[in-house]
Amino acid sequence: MKGTPIKKILILVTILAVPGFLYYLLQEKGKNRYKPLPIFGEKVVASTFHSVRGNKVPDTIYHEVNDFKLVNQNGDSVSLSSYNNKILIVSLFYSKGEVNGAGFTTKAMKGFNETYQHNKAIHFVGISIDPQTDKPQVLSNFAKTLSANAGKWDLLTGDSTQLFTLVKKGLALDAHQEQIGSERKFIHSNMLVLLDTHRRIRGYYEATSREALLKLDDEIKVLLAEELRNSRDGR
Repeated sequence: MKGTPIKKILILVTILAVPGFLYYLLQEKGKNRYKPLPIFGEKVVASTFHSVRGNKVPDTIYHEVNDFKLVNQNGDSVSLSSYNNKILIVSLFYSKGEVNGAGFTTKAMKGFNETYQHNKAIHFVGISIDPQTDKPQVLSNFAKTLSANAGKWDLLTGDSTQLFTLVKKGLALDAHQEQIGSERKFIHSNMLVLLDTHRRIRGYYEATSREALLKLDDEIKVLLAEELRNSRDGR
């Protein structure tokens, strides 16, 4: 009987400790499911502040993808404003190099497009690095092989200067041409890029890596939850 109070105390301590331990596991071991995703690119400390628990914290200006005006496989004009309040998954391609969608990035994008085809918050953007060949009619035919519907999965082409500025400065991806004998080859990054609704880069994922693609699928859900929370909080 003398040990009963000690047992009660131990039970009480366990009850109080378990929630905190579970929270730690979710935060530290939850594969990013409960942590905000990082923001990639240059950061600048602003002269403005916001309040956190009564303390003034300097605002940070993050890198945002530059605006553009391109055309999709339907010949429709597309800009960043076309994707207001949408999460974007972006990749590079060129139709001659990915016959029947054989390229790694295109295969990955096709899979994600099928997974999220009914989710109106998720949109897909493929950027051609061969605008000389990839005119809207070419892209229209290419899109049919991928079941890429304009408005959900846009294949974009247009002015070459604007395209490569978007690729290199906006998305920080590599894309260039190489002349091999009489043949012109295009070399481009296999990365898929995750953008939030503020056009900030939240992740890079190698299309040749199954682990990276699984991570992207996981982090799309994290970003959806973050955007929903921010919308609810008025941010």
